[in-house]
Amino acid sequence: MSTVAFIGLGIMGAPMAGHLVDAGHDVIGHNLSRPAVDALVARGGRAATGTADAVREADVVITMVPDSPDVEALVEGDGGIYANAKPGTLHIDCSTIRPDVARRVAEAGAERGIRVVDAPVSGGEAGAKERKLSIMVGGDADDVAAARPYLEAVGSTVVHVGPAGAGQTVKAANQLIVAGNIQLLAEALVFLEAHGVDTETATAVLGGGLAGSTVLDRKAAGMRAREFAPGFRIDLHHKDLGIVTAAAREAGVAIPLGAHVAQLVASLRAQGHGGLDHSALLLQVLQLSGRSTP
Repeated sequence: MSTVAFIGLGIMGAPMAGHLVDAGHDVIGHNLSRPAVDALVARGGRAATGTADAVREADVVITMVPDSPDVEALVEGDGGIYANAKPGTLHIDCSTIRPDVARRVAEAGAERGIRVVDAPVSGGEAGAKERKLSIMVGGDADDVAAARPYLEAVGSTVVHVGPAGAGQTVKAANQLIVAGNIQLLAEALVFLEAHGVDTETATAVLGGGLAGSTVLDRKAAGMRAREFAPGFRIDLHHKDLGIVTAAAREAGVAIPLGAHVAQLVASLRAQGHGGLDHSALLLQVLQLSGRSTP
C-alpha cells in the first residue's frame, strides 16, 4: 500500500480520502479547517501541519480544491507540492479547473520530476460517499495507469480521455450538461405543480423513460421538498460554467442554451443563494413564474 497525501477534505474530498484509508493506504490529510482533518484521523488517517508536511513522504498526492488559483497556489512556491514532493511522486488533481491551467500544472510538475494527471470527478456528494464517482482523466498513459488504482478506490467509472487538460475539458462538458438538466427538471416540476399533478408519481414515471437521468434520480426528491442543503454549491457551478463559456469562446463554439443557464446560475448567486445546492435553480423558476415557495 502507498502513502497518499490528500489535500482538500471538503464535501467531496473527505469521503474520497476515507475510501483510500479503507483500501489500506496510509493517508495523510491536510485541509484549511481542522475538523475535517480530525475526522480523517478518526477514520484511520494521519494529520499534516501543512502542504509541505503532507507531501514530503508521499508516493501519491491527491488535490481536491475549489478552483484554478487554489491548485496553482498549492503546487507553486517553496512551500508548495512540487518543491517538497519526492521526484517521481504522482500528483492526481481531482479539482475542477480550467483546461489551460491543468496543462500548465502538468508542465510545471514535469520540470520538477513530478508525474501529473488531471482527474476531475462527477457524481456529487452522494457519488463520493457511495464510491460511484465518474472520473475523466487526462495525462500520459503510463501516469494514468499508475493513478488508476487510487481512482478506482473512490470511483466506479475511470476513463482516460486524452493528454493533460483533456480530463478538465470533458468535466466542463459534464457541468454544461448537468446544469441544463437541473434547469429543465426545475421547469418541469413547476409546470407539473401548476397543473396540480402529484410530482412524486410524475417523476417516478419520467425516470423510467427517455427523460430519466442521474440528475432526476438524485435531485428531484430534494427539489420537491424544497431542501437545498449543498451537495454541490451554486457558487461552484457558477465557477464551472465560467470555465465552459470561456473555453467555448476560445474554441469558437456556440453554446446558446448553456450560456443562458450560466446566466440563470449567475443570477441566483447574485441573489445570495450561492451556498445552496445547484438544484436551487428551482427557486428561480418559481420566482419567474410568480409562484411562492411552499
